[in-house]
Amino acid sequence: MLRIYQNSYRRTAKRAVVYSTKVACCNHSTLCSITSHPRRPPHSQHASGNGRYRRHEEFLLAGNPARGWSIPPPSRGYGMLVVRILRGALKLRYLVLGGAIGGGVSLSKKYEDWKDGLPDMKWLQDAMPQGERWSQFSKNLLEVGAVVKNAIDIDPELKQLGEDKLSEWRSWFDSRLDDAIEAADYQGVQIVETKEDLASKTTVAALGITTDESRKKFEMMQNQVETLQTEIMNVQIKYQKELEKMEKENRDLRTQFLLLKTNKKTSAKKIKKSLIDMYSEVLDELTGYDTGYTMADHLPRVVVVGDQSSGKTSVLESIAKARIFPRGSGEMMTRAPVKVTLAEGPYHVAQFRDSEREYDLTKESDLAELRREVEFRMRASVRGGKTVSNEVISMTVKGPGLQRMVLVDLPGIISTMTVDMASDTKDSIHQMTKHYMSNPNAIILCIQDGSVDAERSNVTDLVMQCDPLGRRTIFVLTKVDLAEELADPERIRKILSGKLFPMKALGYYAVVTGRGRKDDSIEAIRQYEEDFFKNSKLFHRRGVIMPHQVTSRNLSMAVSDRFWKMVRETIEQQADAFKATRFNLETEWKNNFPRLRESGRDELFDKAKGEILDEVVTLSQISAKKWDDTLNTKLWEKLSNYVFENIYLPAAQSDSFNTMVDIKLRQWAEQALPAKSVEAGWEALQQEFISLMDHSKKSQDHDGIFDQLKAAVVDEAIRRHSWEDKAIDMLRVIQLNTLEDRFVHDKAEWDQAVKFLETSVNAKLVQTEETLAQMFGPGQMRRLTHWQYLTQDQQKRRSVKNELDKILKNDAKHLPTLSYDELTTVRKNVQRENVDVDTDYIRQTWFPVYRKHFLHQALQRAKECRKAYYLYTQQGAECEISCSDVVLFWRIQQVIKITGNALRQQVINREARRLDKEIKAVLDEFSEDDDKKAHLLTGKRVLLAEELIKVRQIQEKLEEFINSLNQEK
Repeated sequence: MLRIYQNSYRRTAKRAVVYSTKVACCNHSTLCSITSHPRRPPHSQHASGNGRYRRHEEFLLAGNPARGWSIPPPSRGYGMLVVRILRGALKLRYLVLGGAIGGGVSLSKKYEDWKDGLPDMKWLQDAMPQGERWSQFSKNLLEVGAVVKNAIDIDPELKQLGEDKLSEWRSWFDSRLDDAIEAADYQGVQIVETKEDLASKTTVAALGITTDESRKKFEMMQNQVETLQTEIMNVQIKYQKELEKMEKENRDLRTQFLLLKTNKKTSAKKIKKSLIDMYSEVLDELTGYDTGYTMADHLPRVVVVGDQSSGKTSVLESIAKARIFPRGSGEMMTRAPVKVTLAEGPYHVAQFRDSEREYDLTKESDLAELRREVEFRMRASVRGGKTVSNEVISMTVKGPGLQRMVLVDLPGIISTMTVDMASDTKDSIHQMTKHYMSNPNAIILCIQDGSVDAERSNVTDLVMQCDPLGRRTIFVLTKVDLAEELADPERIRKILSGKLFPMKALGYYAVVTGRGRKDDSIEAIRQYEEDFFKNSKLFHRRGVIMPHQVTSRNLSMAVSDRFWKMVRETIEQQADAFKATRFNLETEWKNNFPRLRESGRDELFDKAKGEILDEVVTLSQISAKKWDDTLNTKLWEKLSNYVFENIYLPAAQSDSFNTMVDIKLRQWAEQALPAKSVEAGWEALQQEFISLMDHSKKSQDHDGIFDQLKAAVVDEAIRRHSWEDKAIDMLRVIQLNTLEDRFVHDKAEWDQAVKFLETSVNAKLVQTEETLAQMFGPGQMRRLTHWQYLTQDQQKRRSVKNELDKILKNDAKHLPTLSYDELTTVRKNVQRENVDVDTDYIRQTWFPVYRKHFLHQALQRAKECRKAYYLYTQQGAECEISCSDVVLFWRIQQVIKITGNALRQQVINREARRLDKEIKAVLDEFSEDDDKKAHLLTGKRVLLAEELIKVRQIQEKLEEFINSLNQEK
């Protein structure tokens, strides 16, 4: 292609040359006369000129001897230059264009490969609420509120209260919805690339940029996608809880309005529940009571078991007359036990146990939302890298013509695990299935896929182990329409007569659960099932299958009859068992805790919450003097080391002590002092609060069961709490102004400063003595009495110390550092004792020795300055006795006092209240976390009370159910 363009450029250039030649001939008469003759013109024509035209002629003839003419040199040079530039520019453009096209194709292919490798986010888009749907939902809520407001004439005060509450809910709901939409948009921005982004990437690839940046961006996007998935899941869970809480509060508030309007009592009438609802509540109580499978729960229920993709869920949906479960193409969809309570009712609706929302199963939109909610709850129940969960998802389905029963759909049994499953998935499913089937009163609904070979089934052997006699097993053969085409009818007859498998059963049924289409309704599936069995050859040949053994309708009636028969036969026995358990637990409680009432975790937590909040109130009642003492002590603990190491000792080494002190103090106040002061104030607040908590433990009414909970709440609140930032700037101004004062005002302050100096120096002297004791070892008396010996290093240190003591004895006002001559003298003197040390070793020994010497001198100066106040007031800085040390510590003492006073006001006015808010927030979070409460409120007393309360509730519900069951008889 480039060759074609080059040839085109050459032809264009030749035309330009010819054209320029003709123009030149027309403009120059002499040249025209020359080029008009093919042969060489007479010499006389050029001899008359000045030589310029002659040279030009010779040049033309030399350039084209055959024709005798050519282009004038200036025109030809410019033309060729333009042609060359044009040709190079066009050539470069097409080179760049070709490289960009090739690089774009390569990068586009790599981008498609990367996009195919991303995880499937379709389920996340289904789980996230859509903007239009929630906008419609918000409008519906407003319409309902308008109808209720118009239908009920509410008292104006209550009406205003309800409107305020509604506006609060509405603002909260809008903010949460905006957060969810922003999260979804953010996800889209991170995952989906626009055409402009792809074009920019193509340009970058065409320019030859390496793929390191793309690889880093891809890894970053992967991490962002994973983080976003977790955040969206947590937001969805929290959003669901808050929405359910808001619905409950709205319902309670509306009930109160109605009761107040009609002047009724607050106790609402007890609504009569159906038998199946009462029985389902008993099973729910048992599920929460026996989450660890430690108790033998023998109440009847229908357990649906089968191999994966055998049609378990489809059978359950056919019995419930609604497609209520998410669908999958061969993948595991049931990840947790799903307890479905079927009951007869005027409307076909579904409802979760922990939610007040009802899903209209006659509307496809509600069915889709119900399936998404089931899938979301299943995924949320799986934690810690597991594939399946033991947490039961409980729902109720009501509708006309539904058979009353309780079914539990379990994860399908697998024989091989995939790479995305946890290592214990297979064993977990087997253990879960065996647990439910081991209940002697459970009805086992064994599902067998009729479209596969019966020998490949895993469920039949497992069922036979739990129910070898088949007294509570009902066998169901699914996908019979496919089995008819693949299998021999005689083999199907053997399966449904119980002669093919060694497993025994109460009954054998054949059903058709659909045509493999996800969009088919239950009505269409049932019609297809009935048409199939009417026209099937299984009914011919002398009746391979009996009519009562086919269709989901006959199956549901048989399972329901067997379920209620099992309930009536065993419920009395189970109630007696729980009654005996309750009696034993009550006896154990009376023997161990005779003076205490049975209080569960929720009641104990409320009691502990009240005690903690009462102690927070006590924090504001601490006296000002105690706050000052605590704050001053804590401040000096934080500041003392800096004062000695960075201010006092460096200033003492300089010639101008006061100037150095002023510089150091100002730097300190502008930088580190305010932050250290706030840190000291926070530690003082923490210390006083913990002291109050510890003091409450000494009271007679103290209950030790709350100690762990209180400690956890206090630690978490203190960890979250931080001092206000503006306090640092306020303290900086106060401290700078205080340090500007350099004159001690009266004798009392002078005496306090002297005492403060002596106390501080003595404390520092004790630390120095401890350092010296570790460096030089025990004294002679201690070595004799305690049988201790000096190490080799300690012996060397003692030899060096003796020489250093001589230097200080000869010069009491020695500088803090040793000169080179002094170091040499010390090293040579100890060499005489066969001790070889270097100069660094001598300096290390000198520092603590000199510090002890300096601190003793400081104590002596403080003693001399004790009675020199009046001399100081008269002579000032020119006083005969140097009392600059006292003035320095007076200034520091004043700063500590002023800072402590400011911190005390901050604690009483602001920080105590802010800490109170933090503690309340922590308590509210802990109150909603059952795992946290179980971890913090533990012990035999709590466990026994929890078990007793739960057994009492179960036993009472069982008795209520038995009374209603007897009345129905």
